[in-house]
Amino acid sequence: MLVRRLITFALLVTIALSLIWLVAAALGAGGWSVGKALFFLCFAGTAPWTALCATNALIGFTILMVARDPARSVFAVEDRLPFPGAVPRTAIAVTVRNEDMQTVLPPLRRLLDGLDAAGHGDAFTLFVLSDTQDAAAAQSEELAVTAFRAAYPHPDHIRYRRRTESAGFKAGNVMEFLDNHADGFELMLTLDADSAMSARAVLRMIRAMAAEPQLAIVQHLIVGRPAASAFPRLFQFGMRAGMRTWATGQAWWQGNDGPYWGHNAVVRIAPFRDICRLPRLPDGSEILSHDQVEAALLAGAGWKVRILPDEAGSAEANPPALPEFVRRDARWLAGNLQYWHLLKLPGINAMGRWQLVQAILLFAGAPLYTLMFGLAAWLAATGETAPAGRVAWAMLAWALALYAPKLLGYAEIFLKPAERERYGGGKLFGQGAATEFVFTLLLDAIGAVSKTLAIIRLSLGMRQHWVAHNRADRGVGWWEALHMLWPHTLFGVVCFTGFGLCGVIPILWVLPLGGGLLVSIPLCVLTADPEFSLWLRERDIAAIPEELT
Repeated sequence: MLVRRLITFALLVTIALSLIWLVAAALGAGGWSVGKALFFLCFAGTAPWTALCATNALIGFTILMVARDPARSVFAVEDRLPFPGAVPRTAIAVTVRNEDMQTVLPPLRRLLDGLDAAGHGDAFTLFVLSDTQDAAAAQSEELAVTAFRAAYPHPDHIRYRRRTESAGFKAGNVMEFLDNHADGFELMLTLDADSAMSARAVLRMIRAMAAEPQLAIVQHLIVGRPAASAFPRLFQFGMRAGMRTWATGQAWWQGNDGPYWGHNAVVRIAPFRDICRLPRLPDGSEILSHDQVEAALLAGAGWKVRILPDEAGSAEANPPALPEFVRRDARWLAGNLQYWHLLKLPGINAMGRWQLVQAILLFAGAPLYTLMFGLAAWLAATGETAPAGRVAWAMLAWALALYAPKLLGYAEIFLKPAERERYGGGKLFGQGAATEFVFTLLLDAIGAVSKTLAIIRLSLGMRQHWVAHNRADRGVGWWEALHMLWPHTLFGVVCFTGFGLCGVIPILWVLPLGGGLLVSIPLCVLTADPEFSLWLRERDIAAIPEELT
């Protein structure tokens, strides 16, 4: 594993330094100024994350193209039924908070039926762990679970528990369950309210746990569930391709120090309960994003945390519209940026600290991207130009590196006839990939500004609160979109005015990377519009294999 990590970090450093050199060569050719120096410093700050994207993608793509069974090449787990020997007693822990139980329960019934059909249903007990605080909502929730139990052949395998106080958020919910309700269970399958897993995928993870006593967490790769609304449909189509290459590459070099995403994973209860009690932050507040801290604590204590980079049988729902997506990103950002305070936490090894740094980098670059765009507009407006050819090469190299996981994920599917057919053939897949990539370019410009605003709010002491998720498809009105996205539009208009002072050509260059700011409001409305969503579905544009079958 040491050799793999040395190769990975050598590749990462090479890519980062190459990108930095290209930008320095482009900026320096026309002479340096304060504006160019600031732009260069911002770019250098984003280079580690960009290089990590390219590194994971290149490694993952190589494995996906060369290995006969890519998932087993990085995590050797048998995928056969029936299960050899007795299945360890496993608690299925589903955390809910103000959820529509009519959407939460059906995937759980399919999982329970699948486990029964495989002959292992007696080893599993489902626990619905509620943090719902509203009394009326809690009563409705409990009634739904009661009816669910009555309709299942083994009602004693389904239990419901609600906390009256939600201390510690989701991590506190799970730990309270482990302390008071998990006696007699060896393993725990963690699921979110929108999770959907197959019995085969669950048994495959449990088989790995049974084979390796030092394995504390097996995290399954997660893909998006079939979606009717345009926004999640487009978002998850590209995310699926990118995560497949990213996770495969990451699993190759991280090995037993892998990530934990908090759901669609199997956890060994005893070490998790003993080691993963989260400390409070220096200011006394609670940790919001618990999962990666828990993985780092377990790995630091000598336990193994592995990722299974196989997309079969493990899914979740994505936000139904842009406002929910922005709010989810703000929650994740607030949690991940707390990791600055935990980098010196005792009991975490070097890879665990790297995992925390990686989680920080996911969001910390947003203000730098936003400032780079503003500085580029300022340089154009003041006539501080650089050689066009060098700028073009630098921009192309940066974009290819940043989007390498997705682009190479698409390439893998195109190059494998069986994979192309799963997506309805090369033509249909190509339509979906092209549509999604345009959507991603537009969305990323909006996302960078949204994250920047969220960081500004945090720096001003405005705390991010964990609120109930809206998972239902809905339309977005023009006023709601305007209220949320007017800062993005204003910033885009100001920047493109600056580019326009230098001529039409600079506008054309930056339009793919910043054009989303100008169309943020209509994009928000359009991607939640039922008619546009229906138009995409009728043509199978951005359809995932599960939808086509």
